[in-house]
Amino acid sequence: MNYSSLNYNSSAVSFLEAVRKGLAPDRGLYYPESIPKLPKDFIKNIGKYSNHEIALTVIKPFVGSDIPEARLKEIIEDTLNFDFPLIPINNSIASLELFQGPTLAFKDVGARFMARCLAYANEIEEQKKLTILVATSGDTGGAVADGFYKVKGIDVVILYPKGKVSEVQEKQLTTLGENITALEVDGTFDDCQDMVKTAFIDPELTNEVALTSANSINIARWLSQMFYYFIAYKNRPKSNNKLVVSVPSGNFGNLCAGLVAHKMGLPITHFIASTNVNDTVPSYLETGNYNPKKSVSTISNAMDVGDPSNFIRIQKLFNNDFHKLKKVVSGYSFTDNETKKALKEIYNNSHYIADPHGAVSYLGLKAYLEDQNNEDFYGIFFETAHPIKFAPTVESTLKIKLDPPPQLKNIMEKTKLSLPINDYQSLRNFLLER
Repeated sequence: MNYSSLNYNSSAVSFLEAVRKGLAPDRGLYYPESIPKLPKDFIKNIGKYSNHEIALTVIKPFVGSDIPEARLKEIIEDTLNFDFPLIPINNSIASLELFQGPTLAFKDVGARFMARCLAYANEIEEQKKLTILVATSGDTGGAVADGFYKVKGIDVVILYPKGKVSEVQEKQLTTLGENITALEVDGTFDDCQDMVKTAFIDPELTNEVALTSANSINIARWLSQMFYYFIAYKNRPKSNNKLVVSVPSGNFGNLCAGLVAHKMGLPITHFIASTNVNDTVPSYLETGNYNPKKSVSTISNAMDVGDPSNFIRIQKLFNNDFHKLKKVVSGYSFTDNETKKALKEIYNNSHYIADPHGAVSYLGLKAYLEDQNNEDFYGIFFETAHPIKFAPTVESTLKIKLDPPPQLKNIMEKTKLSLPINDYQSLRNFLLER
């Protein structure tokens, strides 16, 4: 499998080359030369396979011969070493908990898979020290920091918007030290992301520093997110019903991975792009006009993205056919007040504690099911982060006290280690000087 730039002005590369580069030299996102179709028998008999067997079958065509199958199995086993429980909310809706990993976020899957692929690449060929440059609106930073912590030959530099991530998220990305550096940006996530993208096309910088990204623009982060769509389908409670999946969406890598799974033959009937008031994509799905905007801060901060990078991949999956996309994807956006009401509704009706992102995802699913008024549908909404990460919002809204999970033991007492930066020149100087 080769990967080409969606700006169509760079040479095609192999899987490991694309992972190592992150972004193509022409600043385009890498995209596979084809989307393979899975055997119908595999889908029909998916319940007979373990999560590891499913993941290997799904990802192997995209990896090709770059990683031997035996090693790819080890990488998958090390990546998927936690559960993805489906929790019923009512007779037609369940929550898929994607936060059971080490940093309590769905991004643990992609970060761990990518880290282990790059570790293998460094083993087979001694290469120039690699710097992972990543922007985060919340959970990516912690997941990448944990996934790459002490990985030989790799440094990690994380840009995050000052005052716009939760206290737990900030602790997770600023307290490890070693090969992990956190840069606190006086701006928004979009500012952080713009700096990262600018760094990749700065020839003087890239001649001196080998850079790659661990955002969902990186194919290893992006494609491995397919795993839990297949796991959700395998474990769905009502196998005779049409499955609808709602995805809380910011940079749209997660939803895009689900749509790749759909193109491969996974029979999910419909996808819902659920957002907060950063509604670029829901507005596009309603009007047909794509108008990126400056992001607005919300209580579901990991989705505070006004110009989602991965949407170009979604458009490519549907050959830029708006009407074909509309048949498979619907979009809904919700305010902070609506999100808080949903937190209460879920808790009061089901005694389930969601986080703000999960609550937005629930609202999108509920709105779609009400619009369809069809009892043949069964809906799953993604719960992408543990509610403890947003304790002030969740606790004040639900009038409860959350118990910290084992993964957070002692982290809140650790010392924050971050460096302030204000603009791209500051980032550039930091990378060159180190």
